[in-house]
Amino acid sequence: MVTMMAGAAPGDGEIVEVPNGIYGLTPTQIVAELDKYVIGQQAAKRAVAVALRNRMRRACVEGEIRDEIKPKNILMIGATGVGKTEISRRLARLTTCPFIKVEATKFTEVGYVGRDVESMIRDLVDIAIDMVREEEIIDVEDEAERLVTEELLDALLPVPEASETDDHQESHARTREKLLRKLEAGDLEERYVEVTVEEQVMPQLELFSQDGVDQIGVDMGDMLSGLLPPSRKKRRVKVSDARPILFEQTLDRLINMEDVRARGLQLAEDMGIVFLDEIDKVAAGGREETGGPGVSRQGVQRDLLPLLEGTTVRTRYGAVSTENILYIAAGAFNMSKPSDLIPELQGRLPIRVELENLTSEEFVRILREPKDALIKQYEVLLGVEGVSLVFTDDAIDEIARSAYDLNQTTENIGARRLMTVMERLMEDLSFDAELHKGQRITIDRSYVIERLEDIVENPDLSRYIL
Repeated sequence: MVTMMAGAAPGDGEIVEVPNGIYGLTPTQIVAELDKYVIGQQAAKRAVAVALRNRMRRACVEGEIRDEIKPKNILMIGATGVGKTEISRRLARLTTCPFIKVEATKFTEVGYVGRDVESMIRDLVDIAIDMVREEEIIDVEDEAERLVTEELLDALLPVPEASETDDHQESHARTREKLLRKLEAGDLEERYVEVTVEEQVMPQLELFSQDGVDQIGVDMGDMLSGLLPPSRKKRRVKVSDARPILFEQTLDRLINMEDVRARGLQLAEDMGIVFLDEIDKVAAGGREETGGPGVSRQGVQRDLLPLLEGTTVRTRYGAVSTENILYIAAGAFNMSKPSDLIPELQGRLPIRVELENLTSEEFVRILREPKDALIKQYEVLLGVEGVSLVFTDDAIDEIARSAYDLNQTTENIGARRLMTVMERLMEDLSFDAELHKGQRITIDRSYVIERLEDIVENPDLSRYIL
């Protein structure tokens, strides 16, 4: 965390804490960072960049008006594989904000079997608390490692009784010093020691919980587990296995979890981002729904509405307000339209951005430019086997053209088609990599055509394989 003076100019006003990932990043800089991983889709990048910057701006606003400034939730509209999820995922990594991606289709209306929509907020809080705990670990890990070493030394060589002679205690100190040097050198990792392990006794109700009924089973188990004292057992384990056990237990003693939970709740409230995918799947689809699945779809929308408007959700760590959480909803809307969402939900998604279908030229850029480009991934993967892999420009153009054509003749899955095409193209080389160790393999256009020709020209085969 860094501090910044509230208001437009540093130097006066209240000091406000804002996350490192946001402070100093302008919308232009945020878009530039997203450009390193996502090709095109400038309108969507600009929208999320402004939404993100406004969160920092709000943190620096003084007075009562700050409470009136709410995040402007975003609705991304675009086919699968055009970058909706990737933009949001990279945004979360860039800003170090608590971020969770959920699919609207996993939720059902209250009264139906399935997950309730508030579970996404509980999951977001868990993520926020884990983030705060990781920050605390960085501050205390040196002290924790020192204490773990002391505990391991005590287990290897018990402390002598106070009644022992001075000579015996001096001998013990010399032996302990030798053990310390061996322990630090890693020479005692296979030695067995006896350690006390703290284990949380989970209520029997946990046994009957299912993934879909977490508020009945898992949440009840979590709530009771915090009230029950841990069970302590002696275990005989190797030093290498004892070290992480003791480290976690030492962290629990050094870190003030009450403070971590409080800060985590605040972080989730003020900086949380929820990416709600497949929102189109709970739209009415332009049909008049009078019963059956339609009731559940519209019910999910109505259950989502309070979260987006601002409500209080009870979690095992305390109550959390959702009114300042940023929601980014996304959907392809192939079988429905954004207007098929209930009007109240549409009103809570005021920023609309439409992502464009990817062209063959953009496929070429996706293969070449991003930091995690597929071409670069295969080069380093086969480089592990000692194979020097080189793609010619015309090979990359042919891969992009083939993927684009397949999207036009079969289902359009956007940039994900590049993954299926590349995997098919590299299948033989990946399998026989050890036979080419020390060789330089050039992938040119003729090789791409040879490997993909039958599939590209046969629509039935391409639907089956790609």
